[in-house]
Amino acid sequence: MDSASDNSEKKDSHTHASSTVHRYDVDVGAQLIAETDSSLTPQEASRLRAKIDWHVLPFMCIMYLITFMDKTTLGEAAVLGIMDGAHLTANQYNWLGTIFYLSYLVFQYPQNLALQRFPVGKWMSINIFLWAVVLLCHAACKSFGSLFAVRFLLGVFEGAVTPGFMIVTSMFYTHAEQTRRVGYWFLMNGFAVIILGFISFGLLHTHTAFMPWQWLMIITGTITLITSVLFWFFFPDSPTTAWFLTPEERVAAIRRIQVNQSGVENKRFKKEQFLETVKDPKTWLMAFFAGSANIVNSLTNQRQLIVSQFGFNGIQTTLLGCVDGVVESASLLMLYDTFFTSPYDVVLAIWLGVTVLVPQPSIGRSYAGVLMYIPGILGSILVTTLPFSNKIGLLFSYWISIFAIAPFPIFLGWVSSITSGHTKRITTNGIVLCSYAVGNAVSQFMWQAQYQPRNHIPWAVITSCNFAAGIVLVVLRFMFASENRKRERETPDQHDAVYIRDESGAEKKVDKAFLDLTDKQNHDFRYVL
Repeated sequence: MDSASDNSEKKDSHTHASSTVHRYDVDVGAQLIAETDSSLTPQEASRLRAKIDWHVLPFMCIMYLITFMDKTTLGEAAVLGIMDGAHLTANQYNWLGTIFYLSYLVFQYPQNLALQRFPVGKWMSINIFLWAVVLLCHAACKSFGSLFAVRFLLGVFEGAVTPGFMIVTSMFYTHAEQTRRVGYWFLMNGFAVIILGFISFGLLHTHTAFMPWQWLMIITGTITLITSVLFWFFFPDSPTTAWFLTPEERVAAIRRIQVNQSGVENKRFKKEQFLETVKDPKTWLMAFFAGSANIVNSLTNQRQLIVSQFGFNGIQTTLLGCVDGVVESASLLMLYDTFFTSPYDVVLAIWLGVTVLVPQPSIGRSYAGVLMYIPGILGSILVTTLPFSNKIGLLFSYWISIFAIAPFPIFLGWVSSITSGHTKRITTNGIVLCSYAVGNAVSQFMWQAQYQPRNHIPWAVITSCNFAAGIVLVVLRFMFASENRKRERETPDQHDAVYIRDESGAEKKVDKAFLDLTDKQNHDFRYVL
């Protein structure tokens, strides 16, 4: 009787200041850590992060390396005989680059919805497997129509990889760690170019029934197929189910990212968060940046043709293409090691021969991106102004222009740190990556035969878009800094206690960080600069 009375009084004490919600309405992490008082020491958090790094990052890095290799096989194939082997015109070749991004655009948001609905790792594994099969089918194509079809399908399946990695990174890492981790797996783009360059160089010396470009598709497709199987069995869906974490470590992993104020994930689509996303001005500023920042990415498919037009033969062009990867990797290493770690790590960037910028804590994501645009813009201007007889100067100017690729991976890591609410996050990812696809698709058509060999018009467009993207980064930083200052001046955000009822009927209190609130709803959320 006394017990019943006590329970009644306890219930009454929060009747007017609390609510009970279904467990599907809150973050999945809430069910694991509700009313737990466990805390992590810095040493425990560091050990747990290292364990996550060893089990998650290698798969992400290897997979991103392979997917970028697969995506850029078209560019390598240009000097491996695909133009003659498939009887392609220059315009048809451009369309093969464009259709990939058009299908990526059309299926991007459905892919993001699927990533919310299904286990992330498993859904990505299925798409990677189908991606591999389609890539292998490239080798059997001997016409524009068949290549057009497989390139379309390639864009459909590739659409799950980058948003999936963005979601997984936000699940396992704090905001302070996310940008660097995104940098690690995006860094693989540069290594992919290097590896693909050496493979192409070797294939140029083959004399078999298959043409070199067909062997390239077979080799990369087979590697991708093997990786997809490993991905299915070993890549985690979430810290709440990660096979390599003990039950106690799963709780600790979720507790570790509590500081994000954005939770892990929620499998329920929330219409109100979707509407908030499309009405949020910063969503469309980020979309504009993603589109304009990826005009320069048209160099992915055009770089071999551009370098060959400087006066280099096929073998020289494939080997020089390896330097593209070195420049991209070095610029990213400089960016992450300079701005997001201690100054001692800058030695690595010096060793790679890249100009080192003095680390300043106030620089952050946006200013780092702007600083990387400076050499990128300079390089694209020099490519069009140097005498065309100066092929070495043109080559180095082209390499310098590649620095403009570096701000986009910084931005990808930033997106997860400035967006909260799982439906809002996947919607933002979808819009940003759709814009990324638009930029990549339309930029292919700048490279018309009538502009060759100087390509003044394409380089002028790249320069203008890089400048515009830099301006957007500054505007975004100003917006976020202003909102942070406004929230700091406010009184602490008070909210009613929220409880979830478990299977036994007992109520457990949910921390605000795991209520699946958006960054606008949660005034304890702070935008990372």
